[in-house]
Amino acid sequence: MDLQLKDKVILVTGGSAGIGKGICESLAREGAIPFIVARNKTTALETQQAIVAAGGRAGHSLAELTDPAQCRSAVNDCMRQFGRINGLVNNAGVNDSVGLETGTYADFLSSINKNLSHYYLMAQLVLPQLKKTKGAIVNIGSKTSITGQGGTSGYAAANGGRNALTREWAVELLPYAIRVNAVIVAECLTPLYGRWLERFEHPQQKLSKITSKIPLENRMTTMQEIADMVAFLLSERSAHTTGQLIFVDGGYTHLDRAL
Repeated sequence: MDLQLKDKVILVTGGSAGIGKGICESLAREGAIPFIVARNKTTALETQQAIVAAGGRAGHSLAELTDPAQCRSAVNDCMRQFGRINGLVNNAGVNDSVGLETGTYADFLSSINKNLSHYYLMAQLVLPQLKKTKGAIVNIGSKTSITGQGGTSGYAAANGGRNALTREWAVELLPYAIRVNAVIVAECLTPLYGRWLERFEHPQQKLSKITSKIPLENRMTTMQEIADMVAFLLSERSAHTTGQLIFVDGGYTHLDRAL
C-alpha cells in the first residue's frame, strides 16, 4: 500500500533511538523525510546518515526538550532545511520511576515537564505549518495511563495527559482538517528495555514471564510494528481517523491475560 508520504517532512522528537528511531526509519522507507529532534549528537547523526545511506532523506536538530528556546530552535532548523512541516510525532520521554511513596513534589513536576510539557509546546510551535499543509499529529503514549504500573506516578500522569491532549487537540483542530491520534505502547522490545532486562539475575526468565502475559502470540511488540502504525496514521490512508488511542500491544492492555 502506498501511504502517499513521499517528500512529506515529519518532525520526530526523540527520533535517534528506540521507538523514535524506528519511526524515522519506517517513514524514510515510505519516502517521507523524517526530521530528528534529539539531545544526543552522535545518535542523531548516526540515524540520519543510516537513512541517507539507505537511499532516503532526513534532517536533524539537537534540542533539550525541557528548554522552550531549544524547541523553537529545532522547529526553525526544520523550516530552514526543508521549508515545510507535514506532520509531528511527539515521542520523547522516559519512565523515570517517580512514585507516590518514593518521589517528591519537585520530582513529580520534573517528570511532567520531561514527559508531557514538550508535547504541548512542540504541537503549538508546528501548528502554523500544519495549518498550511493540513498535516497530522501522532502522540506516543504508554499503557501506564490505563493499567497503572506502580512506582511511576509522574510518568503515568504524563501519559494520561497525552491521551487527553490527543482528544482535545483533535476537537480544537477540526476546522483546519488536522488529525490527531495516539499510539499506545505496552511491552515493546527496545534497546532500553533490553538493558532493563539485563539487570535481572535471569533476564530470559524475566522476559518469558512478561511475554506469557501478552495474549497475541506471547511475544513482545516490535519497534517496527509501532512505527508502521505511526506512518499509517500520518498518511492520507487514515484520512478520516482522528481523536483515537490506538493500542499496538498484542492485546496486552484490554484482553484477558488468562487467555
